[in-house]
Order: sequence, then structure tokens, then C-alpha cells
Amino acid sequence: MSEQKTKPTDESVIAYLEAVPDAQKRADSFVLLKMMQEIMGEPPRMWGPSMIGFGEYHYKYASGHEGDCFVTGFSPRKGAISLYFTCDIEGEFAEPLKSLGKFKTGKGCLYVKRLADIDLAVLRSMIETAVANLSTISTVKVKTD
Repeated sequence: MSEQKTKPTDESVIAYLEAVPDAQKRADSFVLLKMMQEIMGEPPRMWGPSMIGFGEYHYKYASGHEGDCFVTGFSPRKGAISLYFTCDIEGEFAEPLKSLGKFKTGKGCLYVKRLADIDLAVLRSMIETAVANLSTISTVKVKTD
């Protein structure tokens, strides 16, 4: 089995965010940092060189592949801020997405250019739902240590 590439590091989340060159992405990132920390009730960690994650869970697929990942998180990428979910966003959140605002999606990612383009209350509700739903899936174990 191959080694997991994205792992938690001891790098400073604050230092990473303070170095984001785009002032708007930097400010938006601090808003997301606060929101996700409130939802998760725990501090963030860097995962790899550019992802900020909250919480941790262990997953195992029927194929035997397993690993660890953060429960929710984001990354201020050059083109957009990537928000990471543990579900199929378009399937899980079809209704909330209708009122979210301007965004793009990937299977487990939501991409926004700036937070002013979306409804933060809708985003918060989506994150809270995704976090709550993760703990009900039998193939994952949310780590609390």
C-alpha cells in the first residue's frame, strides 16, 4: 500500500495564512479559520504544505485502502479558496447550494473566489451538517485524541 501524501505537520497555520499574498484571500482565510474552529471546537493544523484542517478521522474503503484525513478544512489557493468536505457536495447539499451564491464544485470541494460572493450562514450550515454526518458513517472513526 502506498504511503499517504497529505499528512498533518507542525507548521504554523497563522504564519502560513499571514504569508498569503492576496490581501482578500488572506482576510477571507482568517474568517474561515474562526468559523471552522468554532464549529469543530479545536485548533487547526496544517496538512501538507497548503491545507488547513480541523479534526481528524480514519477511513477504510472496501478495497482495503485506508488512511487519515481532516474532518473539514480549506486552502487559499491562487485561483480560489478550496473548502474541503467529506461528502459529495452536489449530492449532499443540492438545496443549500441553490442559495449559497457564486461558487464551483468538485466531488468533495467547494471553490469560492471570495467570501463576499457567498452566504456565510449557508456555508456554516453546510459545514456543520457535513461534520455531524461524518460521525454517523460506520466506515470512519473520528479521532478525538
